[in-house]
Amino acid sequence: MMKTTGAVLACVASLGILNAADGALTPAERAHAIQLLQDSQKEFLSYVSGLTDEQWNYKAGPDRWSVGETAEHIVLAEGLLFSAVQGAVAAPVNPDWETKTKGKTEFIEKVMVDRSHKATAPEQIVPSGKLTREEVIQRYKEARAKTLKFAEETDVPLKSHTFDHPFPVFGTLNAYQWLIYIPLHNMRHDQQIAEVKASAGYPK
Repeated sequence: MMKTTGAVLACVASLGILNAADGALTPAERAHAIQLLQDSQKEFLSYVSGLTDEQWNYKAGPDRWSVGETAEHIVLAEGLLFSAVQGAVAAPVNPDWETKTKGKTEFIEKVMVDRSHKATAPEQIVPSGKLTREEVIQRYKEARAKTLKFAEETDVPLKSHTFDHPFPVFGTLNAYQWLIYIPLHNMRHDQQIAEVKASAGYPK
């Protein structure tokens, strides 16, 4: 009996090693991605719910985004970032994925929520201001439901599939890193919404 049990444990252990080697998500990594997606959604919706039109459209300065524009940017970015996840998944396995993406999960988690370093948004995700509050929130919920479903159900070895970020500071990211980039970007701009709402001229 002891020999059989030992053999089973050895088999399970070897499968774990193989899964890690082929880039499959660990249960902890999947749970972490799901938690980030859920937490950022809860935070975002709490920040944008119940606002008046005046509050939604208020700008602290001519070169600042309103709550509405920031919310629209989050929605547009989610679509763009999820397409990067899909682009990585559609690409062949990168044989150098471990070397190319080493340490970048921790780097992303650190820099994305640090608002002391600002970045200029790519043109395709600059808000137009033409969407209504209801349209922005509905599109957000639809996009996030799609992202969450993917995180919960995918069996693709996400870490072995990569897609290059346009910003050299990030370089090559794997599909898991692109996936957590989505809620971390959301959280970054949730901070921006909070900053707008805390500004002296924000309508009460």
